[in-house]
Amino acid sequence: MRLTIVGSGYVGLVTGTCLANTGNKVTCLDLDSQRVQTLLGGGCPIHEPGLEELLRSNMDAGRLNFTDDPMEAYRDAQVIFICVGTPTGEDGRTDLSAVMSVADDIAEALSAALTSPHPLVVVKSTVPLGTTMAVRDRIKAGVETPFSVADNPEFLKEGDAISDFQKPDRIVCGVEDDIGREMLGELYAPYVRQGNPCLFMDIPSAEMVKYSSNAMLACRISFMNEISRLCDHHGADIAKVREGMCTDTRIGRDFLYAGLGYGGSCFPKDILAIIEMGRDAGLPTPLNEAVHDVNQAQRRWFIDRIHSVLGSDMNGLRIGVWGLAFKPRTDDIREAPSRTIVTALLDSGAEVIGYDPVAAGNFEQLETGMVRADDIYEAATDVDALVICTEWSEFRTPEFERLLGSMRQPVIFDGRNLWDPERMARLGFNYLCIGRPHHDPAVSPADTPA
Repeated sequence: MRLTIVGSGYVGLVTGTCLANTGNKVTCLDLDSQRVQTLLGGGCPIHEPGLEELLRSNMDAGRLNFTDDPMEAYRDAQVIFICVGTPTGEDGRTDLSAVMSVADDIAEALSAALTSPHPLVVVKSTVPLGTTMAVRDRIKAGVETPFSVADNPEFLKEGDAISDFQKPDRIVCGVEDDIGREMLGELYAPYVRQGNPCLFMDIPSAEMVKYSSNAMLACRISFMNEISRLCDHHGADIAKVREGMCTDTRIGRDFLYAGLGYGGSCFPKDILAIIEMGRDAGLPTPLNEAVHDVNQAQRRWFIDRIHSVLGSDMNGLRIGVWGLAFKPRTDDIREAPSRTIVTALLDSGAEVIGYDPVAAGNFEQLETGMVRADDIYEAATDVDALVICTEWSEFRTPEFERLLGSMRQPVIFDGRNLWDPERMARLGFNYLCIGRPHHDPAVSPADTPA
């Protein structure tokens, strides 16, 4: 099948590359000429494990191409996927300008008599209810050429996107006619051979599935963080509480870890979009508003904990930070808790030195004033405290003796609960994590076993 993917960001690149890998002829359209040139040269502008290799192999096979020319991209497309960004605007509402601009371009291309007799326009960007039909109406207002529309939300986790696309829990397709159903059914048949469903439904329901799924997961995160604060106050252990909860099959185990809250490009934006949709409809969404408020409050709570130990005036203090991405296995720093925490430390007068395996470059572009370290030990050298914001695997088993000897003060604020508090105390660290009992260091640094 001949496919055009509009937008070569995270969703567009993963979608286009994976669909090319099942034999389709895919053209990815992006108006950023520099990005297109990078991709044509075999480079990958985003960090996603396995994507660059898959991208190159499909380019070499002639199934995947990139262009900044709309007419070239649309000329013979049977299916057009809209994969452009829908960020939250300054007014708190979903910015649909990019989506509607693509709709205008598609209308112009259809007017130019494309070779495909009845193309399918698929909105894959996450959009508020009613947007897909608004795209249809916008295109239809300018052309008489027949076409169909569909909504096909993505459920890709950054860091595991290739696996998520190729082995999905489910595929959701909102369609308005049999043409959309047949084309999407054929396109996704290779991905549902193991029995995971391809669910066809009306377009508004498909639009809502994405929001409701993310809202439920975000709710679990905020719930656990709220409980962790109670555990912290009363001396309970959130790890044991979680263990007791998760053995209940009605609850399950996923997304129930205490931490610094959710970030990234999906959860924050989608929760705000649900709140916006509710207000527009005159149907308030107090639960989702509370989920958002708890998430933001968790970062402030963690910052207050740092101040309670080190003081609010941090002039002369040097603080190390491990992890800047909003989650491991990605370079995405959008809405990352680290941004709030690093800014607060700098505003308090501290010198901040930070390390992240892949996201440090993106963080530097923010011009926060943070100093970039080349490895975990440089970020911990001569620091008065170490703050952990992301649970990268390489952070889990450091050389603790080396770490202890390099720090001015053996103080660690762990926002991801990487280590056992009792063991850290025995090693001589003043280790403060989230929702777990604090233990006073059992030995001084000089007494720590080699």
